[in-house]
Amino acid sequence: MSEALARTPLYDEHIRLGGRMVPFAGFAMPVQYQEGALKEYHAVREGTGGLFDISHMGQVRIEGSGAEAFLQHVTTNDVSRLTDGQVQYSALLNEAGTFIDDITTYRLGDSRFYLCINAANRHKDVAHLHAQARGFDVRITDASDATTLLALQGERAQAMLQALTDCDLDAIAYYHVATGQLGGSEAMISRTGYTGEDGFELYLPNTAAVGIWRALLAAGAAPIGLAARDMLRTEMGYALYGHEISDAVTPVEAGLMWITRLDKGGFIGRDAVAARKAEGRQKALIGLRLRDRGIPREHYQVVSDGRVVGEVTSGMYSPLAGAGVALAYVDPALATEGELTVDIRGKAIAAERTKPPFVRSRVRK
Repeated sequence: MSEALARTPLYDEHIRLGGRMVPFAGFAMPVQYQEGALKEYHAVREGTGGLFDISHMGQVRIEGSGAEAFLQHVTTNDVSRLTDGQVQYSALLNEAGTFIDDITTYRLGDSRFYLCINAANRHKDVAHLHAQARGFDVRITDASDATTLLALQGERAQAMLQALTDCDLDAIAYYHVATGQLGGSEAMISRTGYTGEDGFELYLPNTAAVGIWRALLAAGAAPIGLAARDMLRTEMGYALYGHEISDAVTPVEAGLMWITRLDKGGFIGRDAVAARKAEGRQKALIGLRLRDRGIPREHYQVVSDGRVVGEVTSGMYSPLAGAGVALAYVDPALATEGELTVDIRGKAIAAERTKPPFVRSRVRK
């Protein structure tokens, strides 16, 4: 493993557990552990639950009397709708209306917000936020290097975590956050995740990371690597930066107008998105389920009547769906009707449009 790669505070724990480490977003991260990605996937979907080290994600504090106005300016969603302790899925756009990143916004209190951003985009995002902060009474703090972020997901996530915290976890609604003691340290605990299962994301000081990690494993959680995490999120149809979203697509194409509030007033990229919406999307993101055996991989071509009409952005064999499933961009004219196939190593496999999630979500709403 290259010494140039960053390490999370749990790197030695991953090595101790036999994690196979790979480069990911500038970090050495476990792609899977000794029992393999499929076992990890089933631990989250059908077992007691799984524990993910996602400390590579970026963490940014936004504070000051102008914090809300600033976030209204730089994000797509309507921050004014957030109550204290509420979380919101949102995005940062450039002036062309395409994605700088997708993010989650936490309202912690009056004039106090917290952003969770993608690891690969951390430095770009932080630079963008600082550049846009001129004229706003706001303080921007990159807290990434001081923060450990864990995700505990699955059927017994709440029971496993409740024994370690004074927070009433049952009182934390979906996409809400609370602050309390966790393993002797103050932590943010949010009922959020990237798997479609009930669970929590835990924002901890680095000094608490190893203790909480070991305590949750001892309580029955299985360690989960990047491969299983990608399987879980693909089954839900959740977007991933660099796959379904990028600086080449707008929320119109990505089906993310529900987090893009054109009626809230001006924000970066608003006019470009409004224009794209009026003129019509250039391509459409859809879900596909294969009718025959095959695994639709990223970049496989989607074909209609002998013509290439799109490309798979994320794909896998879904054990629970019992079929190959994929997210793909296609010609908008074929988003709702017309025969589609996926070219898998020269063989045309028939596919049917399926609105994600491809398996039942069990998030607690």
